[in-house]
Amino acid sequence: MAKFDRAQLESLLTKRFFYAPSFGIYGGVAGLYDYGPTGCALQANITSLWRSHFVLEEDMLELDCSIMTPAEVLKTSGHVDKFSDWMVKDTKTGDIYRADHLVKGVLEARLESHVVAKTQRLSLVTSPANAGDAAAPVSAAGASAKKAGKKGKKDAVAPIVELSEQVHTEYEHVLSQLDNYGGPELDDLIKRFDIRALDTGNPVTAAVEFNLMFESSIGPTGQLKGYLRPETAQGQFLNFKRLLEFNNDRIPFASATIGKAFRNEISPRAGLLRVREFTMAEIEHFVDPLNKSHNRFAEVKHVPLRFLSATTQLQGRSDVQELAIGEAVAQKIVDNETLGYFLVRIYQFLIRIGINLDRLRFRQHMSNEMAHYACDCWDAEIHTSYGWIECVGCADRSAYDLSVHAKKTKERLTVQVPLPEPIVEDVVQLTINKKVFGPKFKKAAKVVEDYLTQLSEPQLLELKAQLAASATGTFTVIASDGQSYKLDPSLLSIDQVQVKRNVREFVPNVIEPSFGLGRILYALMEHAYWVRSGDEQRGVLSFPTCVAPFKCLVLPLSNSEVFGPMVQSLTRQLRQMKVPAKVDDSSASIGKRYARNDELGTPFALTVDFQSVKDQTITLRERDSTQQIRQPLEVVLDLLKKLVAEETTWTDITKQYPLVAKQAEGEDN
Repeated sequence: MAKFDRAQLESLLTKRFFYAPSFGIYGGVAGLYDYGPTGCALQANITSLWRSHFVLEEDMLELDCSIMTPAEVLKTSGHVDKFSDWMVKDTKTGDIYRADHLVKGVLEARLESHVVAKTQRLSLVTSPANAGDAAAPVSAAGASAKKAGKKGKKDAVAPIVELSEQVHTEYEHVLSQLDNYGGPELDDLIKRFDIRALDTGNPVTAAVEFNLMFESSIGPTGQLKGYLRPETAQGQFLNFKRLLEFNNDRIPFASATIGKAFRNEISPRAGLLRVREFTMAEIEHFVDPLNKSHNRFAEVKHVPLRFLSATTQLQGRSDVQELAIGEAVAQKIVDNETLGYFLVRIYQFLIRIGINLDRLRFRQHMSNEMAHYACDCWDAEIHTSYGWIECVGCADRSAYDLSVHAKKTKERLTVQVPLPEPIVEDVVQLTINKKVFGPKFKKAAKVVEDYLTQLSEPQLLELKAQLAASATGTFTVIASDGQSYKLDPSLLSIDQVQVKRNVREFVPNVIEPSFGLGRILYALMEHAYWVRSGDEQRGVLSFPTCVAPFKCLVLPLSNSEVFGPMVQSLTRQLRQMKVPAKVDDSSASIGKRYARNDELGTPFALTVDFQSVKDQTITLRERDSTQQIRQPLEVVLDLLKKLVAEETTWTDITKQYPLVAKQAEGEDN
């Protein structure tokens, strides 16, 4: 099989209109893409399988929530303050780079140039006569720089230099834990390794934070600030009470959303892998924090996954460990059963749609890249020509989201479960004397009351001690409005009391698998692409039948009118069978028509020829092997139906039915 050629694949994807830059006739806008008929069909099939694999099989509750989100919601969730990346600028041209991507691009280019330089040196030692060819590999480093920076205006990134063993090791160590670095650490790396702009070789500025959300306003006055949502999750959290009621007040349960999200990427490159508008599929699985077992974990505990743990990354290594998920949970590599169960379900989904098993791994987040509230987080990473790409995140978000929204809105986003036996607990109880409290604070009464009711038990006890210790019997607090208010014992009482409880009330924890469908789609196209042996111009996309944009090609041998009635009857029957099919009755040779539909990933073809008109038999062709069988029309349609439904395989069919010679016009045309 020929070496993978990304440019050749991208040319095919453009030619067959899988996707293209948006607003192309106006010059396009970086990070925005339109999907064509084939891309739409491919994404729709992936989405349909996702819904079947997760929503239907796991009995999830699907939502479709608003894209436009009030600023207050995203301020509460932390996105307004923390949803950002670090960027640097070329000091002369003003070109902008995402800081961690710049560091990665330059260091990887230097490592590649090291390999080239070392190869040159060894070849000169072993074969001095070839010294004149030593400059030939230079283009490899240039290609690496161009891959990282696209324009390649100047060979500024990676001159052909052999690195010392110490520097080589240091570069690999940095790359292995690059996701663990913040702005100050990235600045240090840029200075220490003299990292410059990819396109020009100019110095870059210090890293600054850039919020990735698209800001807007809601309504004609412009006074209600909003954002295009950066994720679909917040709508699910805000509808938690309704979801809980719909599920008869029982947990665990999961909600799911498929929809658009928006992120104003700093410097979108790498096609569909880094875009500003994309489709997400997210699950929020609500679970008891004291019981994160899963009732179906036993079904998957034997499934082996390839893990890259945080510990391994911090050691400067990137080797994976293959381990059954049951063992990974038992050893606490993966925090709990529910998280482990979803890692397996993610793996099963990706393999089903055609991702190469050997190019899939699960990488654990390191401490600096994981949110402070998260218990554990893993990314399903898929290897592409751009390197390892995060396509699915799976995090245990603890109770953070529901807790912050409950605190802000004063809604009780909790679950109550009956206790098998009543329990008696010591609690700290705040009692406000409304008769005195209201007249004392007047309009500010609600602000002060809100401040007090949000205090934790230790804070209430501290307030009680401060009131008791005060010489004046008063204590001043600063409420959420920034104003100072004096409290005294006549306004409130704080006591430790015993309470008998028949129910346990808690805020659920959330396990969140989050899928970037565009990234998965692109990775799938890379994994499915290959070229016919001996003909590098004949590309093939070997999509599994379940996701192929078209399941079947219908083509007459030529554009002779004699084939028309049979082709029309055949396509009508395929529509009735709900088999997506495409008719190619152009004047091109049959070989060329087969070839261009191989580029669309169409797994099967039905060919109508002169013999078909005579005896009602047709040929059925399989894409990857190009093998064909000829059988009566009704037999072929039944076989095709079973192939599309994955009730049989081509291998099974060839054992039952004899192969026939390919069409006389050949597939070499």
